[in-house]
Amino acid sequence: MKRTLRIGTRGSALALAQTGTVAQALEQAGATVEIVTVSTPGDRSSAPIPEIGIGVFTSALRDALAAGEIDVAVHSYKDLPTAPDPRLSLAAVPRREDPRDALCARDGLTLGELPAGAVIGTGSPRRTAQLNALGLGWEIKPIRGNVDTRLKKVVDGELDAVVLARAGLARLGRLDAITESLDPLQMLPAPAQGALAVECRVADVDTEHLLRATLDDQASRAAVTAERAMLAALEAGCSAPIGALADVVEDLDADGRVVERLSLRGVAATPQNDLLRASAIGEMTAAEQLGKALAAELLDLGAAALSGPRGVNEMGSA
Repeated sequence: MKRTLRIGTRGSALALAQTGTVAQALEQAGATVEIVTVSTPGDRSSAPIPEIGIGVFTSALRDALAAGEIDVAVHSYKDLPTAPDPRLSLAAVPRREDPRDALCARDGLTLGELPAGAVIGTGSPRRTAQLNALGLGWEIKPIRGNVDTRLKKVVDGELDAVVLARAGLARLGRLDAITESLDPLQMLPAPAQGALAVECRVADVDTEHLLRATLDDQASRAAVTAERAMLAALEAGCSAPIGALADVVEDLDADGRVVERLSLRGVAATPQNDLLRASAIGEMTAAEQLGKALAAELLDLGAAALSGPRGVNEMGSA
């Protein structure tokens, strides 16, 4: 009898939409699948993410996977703690959605058109730091809630704008709400923003092979590997809000031939709203080393002196 793959997901509209794309791809490859909803502590609490703890949206899914209650877990990659889980294999990183942040503002306004005193909502310390660093006199208000809840605050006039991940809006079919997709030169996204992580048990080799063959995108995996390696290295010596973005770019090798390389940009914010920035380029096959090297450069620039609660990024923010 053909095995049914049980795919575990959070129950939010965004998580279900993300998991639906994975399920559809597996079904097209001939697999039989069932989507299983798993409740997480992050879904049951309205407290700020840093207060609930790292892994708050992923630990329940990972435990269910390790226990054999599900066969596959689908995560927003940026929600995963940087430390690997030895019980599990990161079998696939599907093709990444547009990783940029998106502004959803009243009256169709762009970021540059928002007046001083405008109230912008975000649950992300990284976005808050980069918005404040622009020095345009906005009031940044911390918010939580799903995408519709956040957008409603703009419609109701409680906020002038919110900043969300463009990828989440795309997966929910809400690109119409975007008034500006923010250039990474203005705001670097969270490491792995827009990417999914698809995990299975280490011992489940057949499922791992199926997921990798059906879903894995090498360029997306290389890019997020570099970004996450930078984040992991900085978490060891810095607790600042961190942004990172890797792009696959064409370059020339020593013989003048066109080759693909990874270009990585990173930012870390100081408590004084100064942004430390660095960039580097490296080989596609050395993504992790590239991320570590860029983290070392940021630490040399002063990131090691940054203060604040350790591990604060934006796990679970839309």
